[in-house]
Amino acid sequence: MFSNTVLARVKRAENKKMAEITRFLRANSLSIDTTVEIFITLTRDEQLIACGGIAGNIIKCVAISESARGEGLALTLATELINLAFERQSTHLFIYTKSHNEALFKQCGFYTLASVPGVMVLMENSATRLQRYASYLTTLRHDGNKIGCIVMNANPFTLGHRYLIQKAAAQCDWLHVFMVKEDTSRFPYEDRLALVRAGTADIAKITVHRGSEYMISRATFPCYFIKEQSVINHCYTEIDLQIFRQHLAPALGITHRFVGTEPFCKVTAGYNADMYQRLASPADSSPPIELVEIERLRYRGVSISASLVRQLLVKKDFAAIEHLVPEATREYLQNLLATRSESTADRPPEPALQTGEK
Repeated sequence: MFSNTVLARVKRAENKKMAEITRFLRANSLSIDTTVEIFITLTRDEQLIACGGIAGNIIKCVAISESARGEGLALTLATELINLAFERQSTHLFIYTKSHNEALFKQCGFYTLASVPGVMVLMENSATRLQRYASYLTTLRHDGNKIGCIVMNANPFTLGHRYLIQKAAAQCDWLHVFMVKEDTSRFPYEDRLALVRAGTADIAKITVHRGSEYMISRATFPCYFIKEQSVINHCYTEIDLQIFRQHLAPALGITHRFVGTEPFCKVTAGYNADMYQRLASPADSSPPIELVEIERLRYRGVSISASLVRQLLVKKDFAAIEHLVPEATREYLQNLLATRSESTADRPPEPALQTGEK
């Protein structure tokens, strides 16, 4: 690296430097990802020539100025980002990047997990971690001709979620329920997991799994290097289902995946439609999986959804909420609201604004 090239760390709160990074990314056909917590930058003669960021355990927003490519800066940048992640106690790293960067990051110790040819790849800094996770799942396998699976956020867990699990479990020799592991939802992951386990404790022949990074969350799926929403949706579906069908489902012997009908969100409805094709496609060497759609549970003619519960929670309408959620969820929401009310009551009053008016 040239002696006049300077490495620096930039936090989100450094507005002037963040504005410079935003402009640099745009000049390299990228958008800034708002989940990035800290950036590594390389400048030369006070000009930004490369940058990359960390969001949790995902490397994002990597860009190198065209004039500086071929100088080995990518390896320097990747090394600094990995060191930064390790300092922040993140040793299990992922990177989503454009397809033409795949070879570059292989040189930096990353391995391809899934790809959308010509568009993007998902890589991680281990050649064996996914295989080890799949091997662990085999220890939780149950025999049967019909092994089901549900993947859910449960944000929060409702009677609609419980109904879906009950209906699916009744059709299967065993049912595996996976929670999407991310903390960008309205309710913390550990709380959501506990509510699902409490709300399904009486249902036989099911396993509620802790989530993993291999169940891709739409909330953390990056789109800063893809312009069209339709392409983003396609890439998310491909990456998520490649890993599920090729690694996770075979480990557990999953033959069927269950979803609820989706009358509210067009994106989720589209994802469900894509699953019909992707999970059953003979082009994949892994065993096909049948998608089963179950009609949503309704209350007074309205489909029960987590989004409806969240809306009612804002209004503090527990009279309505109690018909939509299991007892454990209702108690959790009441306690949560009470705790927040007490916290607000303990705050000192804010000083009155001095507007000059009496």
